[in-house]
Amino acid sequence: MVILSKSNPTVRELCALTEKKGRRESGTFLLEGEKTVRECMKSSLEIVRLVVREDYDGETCGYPRVVLGADAFRAVCDVKTPQGIAAEVRIPFRKTEPPEKSCLVLDGVSDPSNVGAILRTAVAAGYEEVYCVSTADPYSPKCVRASMSAVFYAKIMQCTREETVCALKGVSVIAADMSGENVFSFRAPAKFALVIGNEGQGLSDIMRERADHTVSVPMGEHSESLNAAVSAGILMYQLKRK
Repeated sequence: MVILSKSNPTVRELCALTEKKGRRESGTFLLEGEKTVRECMKSSLEIVRLVVREDYDGETCGYPRVVLGADAFRAVCDVKTPQGIAAEVRIPFRKTEPPEKSCLVLDGVSDPSNVGAILRTAVAAGYEEVYCVSTADPYSPKCVRASMSAVFYAKIMQCTREETVCALKGVSVIAADMSGENVFSFRAPAKFALVIGNEGQGLSDIMRERADHTVSVPMGEHSESLNAAVSAGILMYQLKRK
């Protein structure tokens, strides 16, 4: 059956996933595009159902699916030119635990594109455990797109600052701060937690107080700051450099 009406209850349920409230109530998020959906199928995340446009002729691999008319499908998707397939995916809720290896703490990073880009680099650089503290929702459409599938593979823990500090007991905490030591001359311990603060306000008082070290990326005299995702990427790779 093809659902044509944008006011259909199923379509309204799917549209609600573009908002944080809808994702919280359903415990699911929506991802779009054939490449992204195929990548999710390879991961351990649970695909609840596929959402396909009526003219989509690709393989759906036996997953439950909802077929929508063009207008209804466009209403569900966040991008302006959807590719014809999307997936509703279960959000993996994880309790806050101590890290097994060097990890990343996002301390109030508010731009979903930055959160997604940082997650993308974190997975590539080997920081699979990520503590998201008062950040933009890592499962928002913008974040999922910017992460380029990293949300499927990162161990994302959404927690409070107090829970994070407790989990990092005994772990060396290195915070990014413009007044910190030049990261290129800093020697990091074998295991550490790297903290990236808010784009405008920087580190929270709690994480600043918890930090054992602060590091910075040196800049030319005509530069005031770097984009949070760019700075995080440089720091992640440099701190692991032997």
